Amino acid sequence: MTNHDEVRIDGYERSETGMFDPTRLKGRCAGWRRTTAAFALGAVLLSGAACGRLLDVEIPGSVQDSDLADPALAPTLYFSALGSFECAYTNYVATVGVLTEEYIVSSAWLNDNIWGWRGVEIRQADGSCSNNRDASGFGAYTPLQQARFLAEDVSRRLEAFTDAEVPNRAHMLAGLKAYAGYIYTLLGEGFCEMAIDEGPIMQPAEVLALAEERFTDGITRAQAVGDDDLRLLSLLGRARVRLDLGRKDEAAADAAQIPEGWSFDATYSTIQGSRENRLYNVTIRNSYLSVGPTYRNLEVGGEPDPRVHAEDTGAFGHDGTTPQWIQLKYESADAPIHMASWEEAQLILAEAKGGADAVDAINRLRAAQGIAPLDNPNVSDMLPTVQEERRRQLFSEGHRLGDMLRYGTPFPAGTNHKGQTYGPTTC
Repeated sequence: MTNHDEVRIDGYERSETGMFDPTRLKGRCAGWRRTTAAFALGAVLLSGAACGRLLDVEIPGSVQDSDLADPALAPTLYFSALGSFECAYTNYVATVGVLTEEYIVSSAWLNDNIWGWRGVEIRQADGSCSNNRDASGFGAYTPLQQARFLAEDVSRRLEAFTDAEVPNRAHMLAGLKAYAGYIYTLLGEGFCEMAIDEGPIMQPAEVLALAEERFTDGITRAQAVGDDDLRLLSLLGRARVRLDLGRKDEAAADAAQIPEGWSFDATYSTIQGSRENRLYNVTIRNSYLSVGPTYRNLEVGGEPDPRVHAEDTGAFGHDGTTPQWIQLKYESADAPIHMASWEEAQLILAEAKGGADAVDAINRLRAAQGIAPLDNPNVSDMLPTVQEERRRQLFSEGHRLGDMLRYGTPFPAGTNHKGQTYGPTTC
């Protein structure tokens, strides 16, 4: 499993905040420490002067665009882009978890409940990355667009530098292309339409096409620098997008190259609220979300299904009325979330190929987790089985909304568990 919090890029080391930490810049001044991501750019601009006395430094009021045209800031910009994605990702996974009823709202806050009834109000709920671990409300559009802008902007800036100016510049570019691909994937899978950089309205297929371009570029760049994890990350991302676009043969060809046991995670930390795993906070710490009824007490062959481990706390949630079932997939605020995995690759193969190949892929996946093989599967129509396997295997990893929209799966109608009437919003 790759954990890029451990990545060191030619003397630069990433901190737990997800950003570049100047105190870990080898061979330079380490007389102070940035403690929040909000100060990252402004703080690093002071790093040269900070080798003297901090009180002698004149703190700038803002960072100008021209200030960022400095190769020394490349690691800061790179890790800031990665950290921005990770904050957007945990918000996205939580948000689509509510829309698809992987979770039901057990919060009393109005800005949580509008998601629970899928009201028209959520069309204006863009979301944000908060430093407050007790923050309520969902939404991921703004965080994803901010992460997209950073990934693209930092790529553009790195392209203007040389390898001599920025050690491991090629490696950084390979990573940024992969992350940009995932951002476009989530935007394309989860949102009805959007604009990029004040451009024209784009439909999901157009956004997914941009994701495919980024992934293809990322594969080439990762191969050039010999980073197999980044190559596989872009390769599986491209398989996912090609499946979304209905190009099954190409999706299967990509997915077949993912080795068993491989995964790549978004990482989290307790250093500050925006770096924490929000799924842990809203389900266990704050009891704002309860695992949905269709994900409770799941079994395979009469045994508990280890892929969806939900536990009844015997208590009520934050609202005082909803029984609180907690997920045990993320049991701490610094628990990682899969971005890509061999398990997902097997499910892509199963859907893309169908028939006996689908049975083989699912049984490989089950065997690796100690789960009984399929019992008398309908080989002539494996799609319902694949859909259920995806629902369980990829629980709370941000796939369910895209799957429901792609399959045309009906969303709940009528009223929810609180008697609130469902609205029309499904993307």
